[in-house]
Amino acid sequence: MKLSNVISDYVGCAQWLPHYNRQWLASDIVAAVVVTIMLIPQGLAYALLAGLPAQVGLYASMAPLLAYAFFGSSRAMAVGPVAVASLMSAAAAGQFAQGDAALFYQASVALALIGGAVLIVLGLLKAGFVANLLSHPVVGGFVSASALLIALGQLGALLGISAKGETFLQTGAVLLSKFDQLEWHTTLIGVASLLWLWLVRKWGKGVLKALGLNGLALEITFRAAPVVAIVCSIVAVSVMSLTQVRTVGVIPTGLPGFFFPTLIGAQWVSLIVPGVLIALVGFVETVSVGHALAAKRKQRIEPNQELLGLGAANLASGVLGGYSVTGGFSRSVVNFDAGAQTPMAGVFTAGGILLATLFLTPLLTNLPHATLAATIIIAVLGLIDWHLPKMLWSYSKRDFAAYLLTVMVVLSVGVEVGIVTGVIFSILALLAAVSQPHLAIVGQVPGTEHFRNEKRHKVDMVPGVVSVRVDESLYFPNARWLEDSILELSTSKQGTYALILQCNAINHIDASALESLEKIDENLHAMGVTLYLSEVKGPVQDQLALSHWYASIQPRIALTHLEAIDLAKKNISEHAS
Repeated sequence: MKLSNVISDYVGCAQWLPHYNRQWLASDIVAAVVVTIMLIPQGLAYALLAGLPAQVGLYASMAPLLAYAFFGSSRAMAVGPVAVASLMSAAAAGQFAQGDAALFYQASVALALIGGAVLIVLGLLKAGFVANLLSHPVVGGFVSASALLIALGQLGALLGISAKGETFLQTGAVLLSKFDQLEWHTTLIGVASLLWLWLVRKWGKGVLKALGLNGLALEITFRAAPVVAIVCSIVAVSVMSLTQVRTVGVIPTGLPGFFFPTLIGAQWVSLIVPGVLIALVGFVETVSVGHALAAKRKQRIEPNQELLGLGAANLASGVLGGYSVTGGFSRSVVNFDAGAQTPMAGVFTAGGILLATLFLTPLLTNLPHATLAATIIIAVLGLIDWHLPKMLWSYSKRDFAAYLLTVMVVLSVGVEVGIVTGVIFSILALLAAVSQPHLAIVGQVPGTEHFRNEKRHKVDMVPGVVSVRVDESLYFPNARWLEDSILELSTSKQGTYALILQCNAINHIDASALESLEKIDENLHAMGVTLYLSEVKGPVQDQLALSHWYASIQPRIALTHLEAIDLAKKNISEHAS
């Protein structure tokens, strides 16, 4: 394999960097300015959500952007801390550390390193299909429930109450029990910030457009809303000396140093499952956002390349003392809308975050937790798809059940158990559907060579011939069902001399199903009924040709269903004479 091909397969920037031009440079710098303004308050807020010092959010917003720019395939993806990954990291590290702050931080970094390593291995194995393990209803339910859990959990910080719980109900109960302890100054700051951010999100762009702003000026002004809330709350705390308001405190300036958790082997092993779950959820979100944004510009992303890009981003975050990161939906959309043409926009964003870390952090000492809590609440509530449950209920009760079960378990038990439960339920529901696929008795549509379900169309039936279509491949889950269904159908249809299995919807026949087909053939023969197969696909017939049964059934395999009907008629007339 040529070196150029290897680089193209594993290094995402090889697709765009050789063609980089001044027009892209200008667009990427503009997008970086907008995203940097948005990312600084988000990084601080999400770090607190993850149970970590605020500056860790900034650490996790620099190196990952550089790593993703080198390996990722999406032109507009903005990688960094996000709400759901922060919640999952906090839950896993909290359960692991049991109140030990130093161990909690090490566990958070370890989760990023484990997730990054797993994603890179999957990328090298070209295993991008793992995204399909998490169905849209499960991911939607998980994100919605997590958003509600996060929003409720942030109410404590918004009201100046120390209220934490393992589940939604526990957190709500603690908040109610301590409601009389709320701190009024903190509450006023938090509620004012929340109201401001909500009003800006709802009507901000309309008002700014009415004032004559458009283009870049409009986007920067609109995205600066959290910065306005931060500045006003810092000024209020500083001028009024509100010492009773909890703030982020002194944030260390300077660059983070290299870091590696000093955990023993058993501790690393105990973090593997949550680390993998955080990584897979982040990968699914990243791929979903990447596909949506790429489609708008008639571009494409490569899931296997995204595994490498996101894996490298998490390793970079962990090595420099950050925590788990992924491609954020809102941040990536802003990056796209602001005109980002390549991942170089992420490189410039990392530079902006670096400058903020070096020079702006001393100004954030009096930043209230309540303001950051308001930022998180507004951000996560925007993640909830309020129309999804109604759509799933109308379209697929099975998918709705997966969604509802995921929501309920996440809220009542926890995030990890919730998503695992949703995945297991989806797999079991799929197996249940496969085990009893749709079976139709088909007849010929008059005047055509088409055969359709007798319950849906007016069709002609051939006396003594029963035609059956199974709309599923034949596997071990439905092999016994196929036996029972065919034999029951044969006994219920009096005067049946031939049964034709239309195979145009069958893409695979495994060993269990092959054995069942042989038994069906034997049992039908004992009943005086001949089995025929029609419209068998080439790969399926190649499979059958490897079996000892093929010599027996091969003369009774017809290219078309009409040909199978003719074979059956000929056999019936021969027996009659």
